[in-house]
Amino acid sequence: MTSSPPDQRLTRAVARAYERYAEQAGAWTRRFTAQGGTVHCRSGCVHCCDFPVRVSLAEALLTASQLNGTQLDAMRARAAQVIRNARTAGSWDEYFQRHRREIGYCPLLDQTTGACTAYDVRPTRCRDTFSALSAHYCRVGTLEHLNRQERAEYTREVRANPATDGLSHYIAPLEDMSEPVWTTATREMRQAWGMEVWGDFWVLTTLTQDGPFMDAVRAGQAARATKRARTLGLWNAEIVEIG
Repeated sequence: MTSSPPDQRLTRAVARAYERYAEQAGAWTRRFTAQGGTVHCRSGCVHCCDFPVRVSLAEALLTASQLNGTQLDAMRARAAQVIRNARTAGSWDEYFQRHRREIGYCPLLDQTTGACTAYDVRPTRCRDTFSALSAHYCRVGTLEHLNRQERAEYTREVRANPATDGLSHYIAPLEDMSEPVWTTATREMRQAWGMEVWGDFWVLTTLTQDGPFMDAVRAGQAARATKRARTLGLWNAEIVEIG
């Protein structure tokens, strides 16, 4: 499916916001490392590639525009897994942990090389997630299985590191710096459609390929878009927001 002109305007705005973020994040990282700080993320590290990812439909459109048929099929299969998980999980924590442990790595990840096969159009959350401590802490199950002494040491390290928010080992300034991307997405969706669509990365990317769903979105018809997502089996109120 090719993007219509309104979608192109929207995705271009998101792409420009990504570029601005990359410039600002790069400058911050250079200052941080020059002052002795360390960003514990390197090419080929995949420990955060099994996280659930929330995106705007604007971001999903940009990603989808650069995917081939095989990649889109893989995204569709992953979307079905996400929906099943959301429908059966008893809590957000269960949903999150099952996503990491049972659903696993993003289908856009090349597990042989550790490279993202859609790196240039990856969503915001994949751009702003960096670790101020050893990437060991990002590995699924690590934090959940720390003993009391290890947990206390982790807490001390997090609180002592100026790059964190004092609660987790992720680099807070780089996350905060990405907010303008979502602000841009919000503004562009409102201007183009009169409403916003947010949700799971794989579900929304799959929905971009459905003509009736996108027609409803472009017409600003939230109820119609929701009905279509339900018909496709790609609706869950916990992970898709339309309105």
